[in-house]
Amino acid sequence: METVLVLTTLLVFVTMMLALIRALRGPTIYDRILAVNVFGTKTVLVVALISLLKGHSDLVDVALVYALINFIAIVAVLKLVKMGDLGQAGEGDITDG
Repeated sequence: METVLVLTTLLVFVTMMLALIRALRGPTIYDRILAVNVFGTKTVLVVALISLLKGHSDLVDVALVYALINFIAIVAVLKLVKMGDLGQAGEGDITDG
């Protein structure tokens, strides 16, 4: 069982490397943002796998907090790319009355 978890962790690291390559090469800003999102999601998965391997359930909380931070950061970056300003309300934004 432990061998399968170690192999899975190594394969996740390979997919993280591929996402990092996509983040650096592009070709568009949306490809880069998606690649960073994939990298963050894989980081959460690696933290969860390491916590399972080591038997420390405390790291699962860290993985969940990192997932929330990753989600909020991606939403903020997408709004920054679309609007050019994080404080500006756009058409169809939740701040519209």
